[in-house]
Amino acid sequence: MGCSECCIKCLSGIPYASLIATILLYAGVALFCGCGHEALSGTVTILQNYFEVVRSPVDALDVFTMIDILKYVIYGIAAAFFVYGILLMVEGFFTTGAIRDLYGDFKITTCGRCVSAWFIMLTYIFMLAWLGVTAFTSLPVFMYFNIWNTCQNGTLLDGVKLCFDLRQFGIVSTAEVKQVCTDNTKLSDMCQSNELDMTFHLFVCALAGAGAAVIAMVHYLMVLAANWAYVKDACRMQKYEDIKTKEEQELHDIHSTRSKERLNAYT
Repeated sequence: MGCSECCIKCLSGIPYASLIATILLYAGVALFCGCGHEALSGTVTILQNYFEVVRSPVDALDVFTMIDILKYVIYGIAAAFFVYGILLMVEGFFTTGAIRDLYGDFKITTCGRCVSAWFIMLTYIFMLAWLGVTAFTSLPVFMYFNIWNTCQNGTLLDGVKLCFDLRQFGIVSTAEVKQVCTDNTKLSDMCQSNELDMTFHLFVCALAGAGAAVIAMVHYLMVLAANWAYVKDACRMQKYEDIKTKEEQELHDIHSTRSKERLNAYT
């Protein structure tokens, strides 16, 4: 076999559908985790510098503690889906080999079919989870859009007092008054700062990454479902080939036996 034929054979065994889904998954997770982490850090800066929100001295569940928890969740998501993408890619390689060669492959065994069904169930659960993450990520995008809209209206309307109150979004308790208004320089400083613009765009990118991860999960579901159907057909074909080979062997044995009997009778 020449070098070109060997390369063609290797390229024909690559599961391109799983490869595209894996690239999309990694891109979406990287975008969500990286931009989400930096956006949360920018949120902390904005709350401390412009809204004068301070961290609670006791171990209470305040907004800063929730942000720290979300950062650790982001670390876990990045690590978990990095491993999960590798597992799905390996599963795709096994499936491609099983479809091209019906005999002696892992995927067409009972254990292989159980692993494939388990991946389908996990991918469906992860798709629902990413839908929830996408909906949750849209909340800070909506909040920062309101801040941006307040900044735009504050510059267009003269003599009108516009305020942005954190109590409207449940960030602080109702007993605390944490707001900035157009008659205060803090709102204009915040609107002109790089932190607000950068944090807003980072949350938008994180939302786009979560949406890409959802698309990747849907793509994986289609690939896994198609692989499952191919594997079932491969199993049936293998059983048919085994039965056919067994029958041909029996016919050959019967024919050989009769030939020997005729030869003995003639002798």
